[in-house]
Amino acid sequence: MRFSTCLPILAGCAAALNLADPADNYESFLRTRCSLDGSETVFFWSGAIYSFPPGDQGELLFLCDGFNISRLEPCEGGYRMLSREVFAYRDPETGRILERWGNPFTGDTLQVVHVWNDPVNAVLPRVSDDWEFSMPYTDLGERAISWDLNIVLCYPSPLPADSFPLYSGSNDYQGSEFFHFFVERRDLEDSTLASVPCTISWTRIGQWLPWMQMGSRPGWLLYSCTGMKLPGGYAELPPDLRALVETSHPEFSSAPTEYSRPNETSWTYFRDLVRSGAYTP
Repeated sequence: MRFSTCLPILAGCAAALNLADPADNYESFLRTRCSLDGSETVFFWSGAIYSFPPGDQGELLFLCDGFNISRLEPCEGGYRMLSREVFAYRDPETGRILERWGNPFTGDTLQVVHVWNDPVNAVLPRVSDDWEFSMPYTDLGERAISWDLNIVLCYPSPLPADSFPLYSGSNDYQGSEFFHFFVERRDLEDSTLASVPCTISWTRIGQWLPWMQMGSRPGWLLYSCTGMKLPGGYAELPPDLRALVETSHPEFSSAPTEYSRPNETSWTYFRDLVRSGAYTP
């Protein structure tokens, strides 16, 4: 679907780039993260997940990959981003998408619960009261910049240990995610591009996954992934990841068409599986 945006792309091919200007910063980041013409954008990432226990050396537990499929729609004061997200765990030796996993800490063999977050939506206003949008960035010289998005979280857990002692070791969810979106300056300066090419780095530290059934065992997971915006969209994803989507949740092959809240997380998704009886270890 294509539409006229409330912040039209400027005519011309080589506008001067001033990311310190909030209006320029806003439009440039939206062209990086999504597409201003309303078309779907797919970010794909791949990497590894390590255990991070206190006082001990960690080990590689999973290979992993995933994607976010999104689109922008104009709203009062800016845009809304409508998206869904898939994340799959792979065997570290074969690379195959896992269905069952042998927990090296407990000896249990468990059902793997991949990430199916729907929705992952956001309102992105240009201005709100006396606040103006301005995404932090690092100037990497004449050729490139990095948008830097650091998220440090601590909030009441959807799976409090008081109620879910097998799946959670705390009444709070605590974790951090660090994103870098790398873009060429010349692409941002080309104002005819509704969407600009982008590569990404994503690092995360978080609690043991609920389906690992680690209870109150001390330790964390460390994620290290890299990826890119796929020029060909969903069709460019790995075939086995697309097969997982199309046999399990085919709606994830496209972005949402209606904005909704609240957002889904892997922890709320797992909680609902447990409550409904759909999760069987």
